[in-house]
Amino acid sequence: MLSAKVLSAIFTPFYLPVLGIVILLFFSYLNILPMMYKIMILFIIFIFTVLLPTALIGFYRKYCGLTHFQLSIRHRRIVPYILSCLCYLCCVYIMKALHAPHFVTTMVLTALIVQLVCALINVWWKISTHMAAVGGVTGALMGFSMIFIFNPLWWFCLLMIISGILGTARIILRQHTLAQIVAGFLISTVMSFLLVIIL
Repeated sequence: MLSAKVLSAIFTPFYLPVLGIVILLFFSYLNILPMMYKIMILFIIFIFTVLLPTALIGFYRKYCGLTHFQLSIRHRRIVPYILSCLCYLCCVYIMKALHAPHFVTTMVLTALIVQLVCALINVWWKISTHMAAVGGVTGALMGFSMIFIFNPLWWFCLLMIISGILGTARIILRQHTLAQIVAGFLISTVMSFLLVIIL
């Protein structure tokens, strides 16, 4: 149980898009960019996709007097989804204003669209955002491997291992059913793959 909690905290949905950006900046043609520029881009993305959403959702939870478990109930996830999506939207705007590399902006925009779809599904049925985040990185990796023509096998294997461990942890914690885990991963993987190819 403790291991499942730790894994859920480490592989929180907010950190995984940052992992995707790191892979993109350091393992594609974008690695030719100056190091300070890459660090600046990562810092801005970290603020708007990890730090701000986490802080705002934490403030909302404390303001409403909710526990982590109470906040995970489907109808109480609407405000956290809205806060997170607004932060991602601001990040996309800033990336465009700074004329960041197209594929970096695409990655953030893809993460935003996946969140919006998860939020819409959440109105009727609880879906795993943890698995949606891993699926988003997996789909984006496959899309970028086609665009940049590289072999993503090792990264793909790593993401599959993370997906399996994380999905198991979420079931152990009784946060999701197997159907919610699989749906979150598959919907996000397909969507992010198509969005990377199209955008």
